[in-house]
Amino acid sequence: MPRPLERVQLENGFKLDINSLARRGFIRPGIATRPVGIRWTNHYFDTTTEGIITADLSRPHEGWLRIQIDQLDQRIRLVALSRHFGGRQWFFMCPRMNRLAMVLWLPLGARRFACRQHWGAQVAYASQFMTPDGRAHRGQVKINSRLCALGGFDPEDWDLPPKPKWMRWKTYRRAEDKFDRYEAIRDEQLNRVVGRLLLKYRHG
Repeated sequence: MPRPLERVQLENGFKLDINSLARRGFIRPGIATRPVGIRWTNHYFDTTTEGIITADLSRPHEGWLRIQIDQLDQRIRLVALSRHFGGRQWFFMCPRMNRLAMVLWLPLGARRFACRQHWGAQVAYASQFMTPDGRAHRGQVKINSRLCALGGFDPEDWDLPPKPKWMRWKTYRRAEDKFDRYEAIRDEQLNRVVGRLLLKYRHG
């Protein structure tokens, strides 16, 4: 990990999301799964890292997941709790803080996965390194990319694509409203920049 005054970007490391792992079949409640390959792509550094996941969720309340990446070989305890509306929700038990977590992170330079709270001020999300305009632009890009992926559109052709065929109008309008809020933030930031330039020009 970096020195205390330096923060690393979480997204440049590795992430384990228990719900994503379940959707992709890496973990399966009621079943012990054999070793399966997993891949992380870092678009910032243009690198790809591969690992192996093995899991055992055959017991109703407890299980484990083993993650192997290069020299890292870590076994993480899993815990299942009953949902209010039925079924069970699985969680990681953070190896460092002994608390439930749905996401674990391995920042660059770290040796073990742990929850976000464990890393504290040593790390930050990508959005925390951005200006308000940068965060708003990133939010718009994410909305555009998601809608284009669902609708089969090319993100390069659209700022905000039409509603994907099978998406509910209510869901699309929520995305549209969020996109517009980001646009308002960008407009406000642009107006501030223009205002400062005009003021500088008048007093120049």
